[in-house]
Amino acid sequence: MPTDLIHLQAADSPLSTDPTRSYTLPARFYLDADIHEQENQLIFQCNWWYAGHQSQLPKTGDYLTTTINEQSVFVVRDRNGGLKAFYNVCQHRGHELVAGTGHANVIVCPYHAWSYDLDGSLIGARNSAKMAGFSKCDFALKPVSVEVFCGLVFINLDQDAEPLSQQAAELEKEIRQYVPGVDNLAFAQRDTYNVASNWKVMMDNFLECYHCHTAHRDFVDLVDMDSYRSTTKGIYSSHISNAAKSTDNSAYKFEKGEVDFGYAGWYLWPNLSIWAYPGEANLSVLQMVPDGAGNTIEYQDWFVPEGKPSTQLQEAMDYQKDVLQPEDIGLCESVQRGLKSNGYNQGRFVVDPERSELSEHAVHHFQEMVAKALGANLQSR
Repeated sequence: MPTDLIHLQAADSPLSTDPTRSYTLPARFYLDADIHEQENQLIFQCNWWYAGHQSQLPKTGDYLTTTINEQSVFVVRDRNGGLKAFYNVCQHRGHELVAGTGHANVIVCPYHAWSYDLDGSLIGARNSAKMAGFSKCDFALKPVSVEVFCGLVFINLDQDAEPLSQQAAELEKEIRQYVPGVDNLAFAQRDTYNVASNWKVMMDNFLECYHCHTAHRDFVDLVDMDSYRSTTKGIYSSHISNAAKSTDNSAYKFEKGEVDFGYAGWYLWPNLSIWAYPGEANLSVLQMVPDGAGNTIEYQDWFVPEGKPSTQLQEAMDYQKDVLQPEDIGLCESVQRGLKSNGYNQGRFVVDPERSELSEHAVHHFQEMVAKALGANLQSR
């Protein structure tokens, strides 16, 4: 692709490593199909990608699938009780092996019935016994890195990737601090949203609460904004309110429980946000999956005790689905339309010395990682 797409052009204002001086990414980073393809290669196919939750794979042979761009992968509970991940493709003629979620004692290709054990080894290839030079060990499934992090299952197409537990060790400590019962949570439901917006617009939106007072009336009634702070740390950032407002608020009613500090949200590179609402033990993830340069599929998965939401937690889930998400989606779709305007290319990050609840330094942190991943030039002043 032309290098001037990802490097700054003459008309662009500078990106700086200092958020108080930096301009935002140019609009074309959110619109251009070639940049989108570069992101698939340089961001998504070499970083940790959320695939599901360990509670969705309780028994030997249980599997789930996920797709990174056009790379389909399945994760399966093996015979030793661990998790394995493989490219979801038969080594015979390339047919996909499984779809969605399910259970299999043996993975059998629907095309020609080649069969694989749960460790990926080929155990059956019909009519191959008399073939010269054919060895089953040459046709094992291709492995993918897999890791469980606070109950969440992640995969990485880069076999040499640094473990997520090392890259984000402090994040795991924070999640366990704010949701001590995280290991006892189980998958409850998935909500899906189709959004006419680039995935980065949606990440930018999550990473600041500068817009919360104007756009999220119920959220600011739920969360004590005076104590809300964002902190950037390596490949993640924390967005935490250390005080809860009234349990009787306009978002949803709750009684103080395990999550009694207020609200916590985390961003994890490249496209995942993690949420803990006040009240009973809960965790949710919101994954922004690019669907071309101008569209995103959002998956929000919820995890609650035993996978069965109480009345209180169901009200929190309904608030997120019926109120907060539509509010944010409307904002992001409007931004995406605005980025196409001839009257806009870049803005400035609003960053105050106190890094208050109104500061956009966490958005800068994310955009800096995007720029570096794509090889865009940054000023270090």
